[in-house]
Amino acid sequence: MRVLVAGATGVIGRRLVPLLRAVGHEVVTLSRSDAGLRVDALDREATVRAVRKAAPDAVVHLLTAIPPAIDPRRIGRQFALTNRLRTEGTRNLIEAAPGARIVAQGVAYAYAPAPGLADEDAPLWRDAPEQFAPLVAALANLEDQVTAAGGLVLRFGHLTGPGSVYAEDGSTTLAVRAGKMPIVGDGGSVLSFTDAHDAATAVVAALDRDVSGVLNVVDDTPVRMGEWLPEFAARLGAPPPRRVPVFLARMLVGSFGVAYMTRLRGAANTRARLLLNWRPRHASFFGDRA
Repeated sequence: MRVLVAGATGVIGRRLVPLLRAVGHEVVTLSRSDAGLRVDALDREATVRAVRKAAPDAVVHLLTAIPPAIDPRRIGRQFALTNRLRTEGTRNLIEAAPGARIVAQGVAYAYAPAPGLADEDAPLWRDAPEQFAPLVAALANLEDQVTAAGGLVLRFGHLTGPGSVYAEDGSTTLAVRAGKMPIVGDGGSVLSFTDAHDAATAVVAALDRDVSGVLNVVDDTPVRMGEWLPEFAARLGAPPPRRVPVFLARMLVGSFGVAYMTRLRGAANTRARLLLNWRPRHASFFGDRA
């Protein structure tokens, strides 16, 4: 199969491209800086021209422009370009590859807060805090476009592995090492992680199966922020995280920063296991990791 990977230089793309080639696919890469097709996906005419010339059988849409460190008070501005890639970029890729199989990257941590783990039928957080709401809207738009085209959106959890914020040199790891990431309130957010290798294997599996809609591609062991953060700090040899009350955290990091620490909902991977015959190699954040 001839597969075009849009966003081949990202955290997932760097793991996916060699894996696709290893299993026999012909790969064409697309990004603004890659040695393959150097195209700005927001340039409709250039994207349509380049992708149609490449004539892929499938398009994997991993395009983002997420900064290496997130400021919760500025997340709306920091994600403005990513939001456009998820809306305009998705539209351009679908137009450029009529009839191609579409597999796109979504996220599994944009569910509306509720008890228990979210399956794919759970609603997205459409009334999220002001800074986060445009991100959710862009994700919903991406999902609507991809599913209308008969494609599949893989909702990944918090990405781990080389190049992620949880890598040795990642911004979250550095903040925890420095004792700058506190537990806010009850630390009630539930985190579902996805290692970049597991994300890549899910994409490969999705290309071989006639599955459409949305699927959660996350690890097997969701964990509460209030439990994960102290253990992560201990494993790094960092100081135990401080505890900060919600009212003070809201003044420091805003409503989204508080929501991120206290209200995120974890996700269940049951359907991905069944429909893709996929299993995460990294069953938990603290388990076996490449």
